[in-house]
Amino acid sequence: MAHLRFFPTPLLVLFLSLFGAAQCCLAAAEPPAAATDRPVTYEAFGAKGDGVADDLPAIVQAHAFANTHGLPVVSKPGACYHLGRRALTAVISTDTDWGSSRFIIDDRDVEDHRRSLFTVLSQLPPVKLSIQRLVRDQRKLEVRPPLDCWVLVESDKRRRYIRRGLNQNNGTPQHDCFILRRDGSIEGDIDWDYETITRIEAFPLDEKPLLIKGGVFTTTANCLKQEVGYNYWARNLSIQRSNTTVEGLTHHVTGEGDVGHPYRGFLVANRCANITLRDCFVTGHKTYQTIGAAKKPVSMGTYDVSADNVVNFRMQGCRMDNICDTTRWGVLATNFCKNILLENCTLSRMDTHQGVSGSYTLRGCTLGHAGLNAVGRGTLTVENCTLNGSSLVAFRGDYGSTWEGTLVIRNCRWLPGCGKPMQPYLIHAANDGMHDYGYPCSMPRQVFIDGLVIDDRNHPKEYQGPYLFADPDDRSKAVAARPFPYAKTEQVELRNLTTTSGIKPRISPNAAFNASVRLVELPASR
Repeated sequence: MAHLRFFPTPLLVLFLSLFGAAQCCLAAAEPPAAATDRPVTYEAFGAKGDGVADDLPAIVQAHAFANTHGLPVVSKPGACYHLGRRALTAVISTDTDWGSSRFIIDDRDVEDHRRSLFTVLSQLPPVKLSIQRLVRDQRKLEVRPPLDCWVLVESDKRRRYIRRGLNQNNGTPQHDCFILRRDGSIEGDIDWDYETITRIEAFPLDEKPLLIKGGVFTTTANCLKQEVGYNYWARNLSIQRSNTTVEGLTHHVTGEGDVGHPYRGFLVANRCANITLRDCFVTGHKTYQTIGAAKKPVSMGTYDVSADNVVNFRMQGCRMDNICDTTRWGVLATNFCKNILLENCTLSRMDTHQGVSGSYTLRGCTLGHAGLNAVGRGTLTVENCTLNGSSLVAFRGDYGSTWEGTLVIRNCRWLPGCGKPMQPYLIHAANDGMHDYGYPCSMPRQVFIDGLVIDDRNHPKEYQGPYLFADPDDRSKAVAARPFPYAKTEQVELRNLTTTSGIKPRISPNAAFNASVRLVELPASR
């Protein structure tokens, strides 16, 4: 897996989108008439909604008109809008109700595969801030912005998340995103110390929430031959406005062949705060192969949902089909987020690649074959969930298997590998101490398990029971010295942990680690 790091700034996206809208308007003999006292329709700007005509130019114009006049947009029930091949982006800045309308996205031939079809943007201008220094976990600044703002600070003096493995890289400049309130208080954990800040961006949070409802989108996927490396596609809904909710949207994927380029997500949230995806249906994409940075073959992933540099990202009631289909890539990935909540979702995967901090919570969820993955710090809580990954929680080895904080598991069920016979490791965390990831690495300092059923009835022959941990030192690799220490879990507290096989869990295959960790078995609760 590789991760797309370049995202156009909101102002650039706005410029490009308005430029495209201007082109459409200039091409028409005269602009369509539209009322300013009622919701805007696509048909008022020439959309046919017959599934054949290219309706994207009309949709771009309709949203531009709605943004200018502060009007909501409502699509026609039963309409089928074809979004065409042109390099145009509709900018959404007002409430939009797509209802039961259908949208066709044909990616077999497009002008610019990197352009979003829709971008949700604020109409508020950016704020100029001056921040001289910042320290880890700082909670207040002397700066007083005119409005609450989403803020990004960066120091190009230090690189973090220096990835190891087949998709190796030289890391990312140290940065943090957070909410800065008008009283100077900070929401979102500051992960690093900043003696020097080389870049600051600040965008106000719109006080009025924006709601996008409904819509059934079907993408006919590109079938282009794979290239060396990654060539991510957009053709999506990109959310860059804070306080935005997407509710009831459906995305299907069809037409995938033997080859294809990856997508970075149909629902993409980036550089904003307070984003909620509620009751949406998403689709897993076929897994392809490419050549990674280490010049060796790697699996190439496509996501249907992604979030980057978001403070307070939530998914509630979202679902997909075929969560244990291993031919499909895991559906969800995030980078550099603060505070994530998944609630009552059914998804093939939840993954935090380049760090999450603060609160990372899954509640009432079902996860499939690609499981729950994490890197970061804070409190990771998994409660009332059913998980089907090869581990219940996997701390990603390509970023050092690091979690600085606490892991809490309550009232969960784990079916290792979607029920395939295998040796189960409840927690996968391993680091051989031979790579500098740009930060000290550690296992969760404390693990609390209160109510867990390990369904290991389909176990391999000569099975002796599940392990709580994989070998944290990765002793399969013979090394003479370990220059980058890996801090181990200090204490595990267990209550109401049972196995379907009836075999009691062991700590790990590593005898030295077993002797160092304190295992506390609490009385069963009534």
